[in-house]
Amino acid sequence: MARPPTAAQRRVIEGADPGTGRLRGTDAQLAALVRLGLAFRHPRPPHDHFLTPAGHRLREAEPESAPAPASDSAGVFAARVGGAEEIPAGPSRAREVRDAWQGLLELRRMTNPDSATDRPCGWERTHLVRAAALALEAAGHRPEHTDTPGYRVRATPQPEAVAVHGPALAEYATTLEAAGWQCGEYTEARTRARHLLASPRRV
Repeated sequence: MARPPTAAQRRVIEGADPGTGRLRGTDAQLAALVRLGLAFRHPRPPHDHFLTPAGHRLREAEPESAPAPASDSAGVFAARVGGAEEIPAGPSRAREVRDAWQGLLELRRMTNPDSATDRPCGWERTHLVRAAALALEAAGHRPEHTDTPGYRVRATPQPEAVAVHGPALAEYATTLEAAGWQCGEYTEARTRARHLLASPRRV
């Protein structure tokens, strides 16, 4: 996030409906939370506002003690994509991942035209690497880090597709398919290494 929410904005977040993440507040407060990446405005009437995955995480965080999660430029929770990134592990990280995944399922329910939660939503289609990585991390897979083997998710030149590398491709494919992605295993022409090509399922 560009800056932390104000006390008034935090009260709006804390007052969100625990089941749906629906928010109540002034137009200015809700618009500010949207700018911070903590809320989104539903595209269908009555255009209510709901918490994003980052908003859910912030609402569930322990005051004063919970570390801020890594985020992308839009202020949205960032899953571990594998590589040299430094993101804390441990109980607090596990809680953030769980809350982010539950928030993403709610985002699917609120933004998919048929309220489906078994396939990716529009946000995931515009954040392919982070979305696939979140599905893997939420399922308990270990990301690659320095000399520790694990999954690594990377963008590809193909539209709506990411490459997933790592030592357990069949397990990664099972997890992603359960999360609404379609996967195929391929061999890289130059290195002969195997990898998954995963894309969000539409139906």
